[in-house]
Amino acid sequence: MNENILGIVAGILTSVSMIPQLVKVLKEKNAEDLSWTMILVLISGLSLWVWYGFLQNELPIILSNAFAVIVNVILLICCMIYKKKS
Repeated sequence: MNENILGIVAGILTSVSMIPQLVKVLKEKNAEDLSWTMILVLISGLSLWVWYGFLQNELPIILSNAFAVIVNVILLICCMIYKKKS
């Protein structure tokens, strides 16, 4: 398999992986089962991948991870809005 195709497919899959969770949270307006820590760690890791992509001048890495950062930041915002106060 061509390594560029492999990288593009991997980037697409990891970028869209949290969209089903985001859709569920938005539909149900409930984020009780989500971990803030997990989302923050994920955003941190994805942001580092974006930085790495810039350092390596790799547009696929930059775009796929930047999209994933945006999705997860939206999920974090939903988490703050919809989590019930204990």
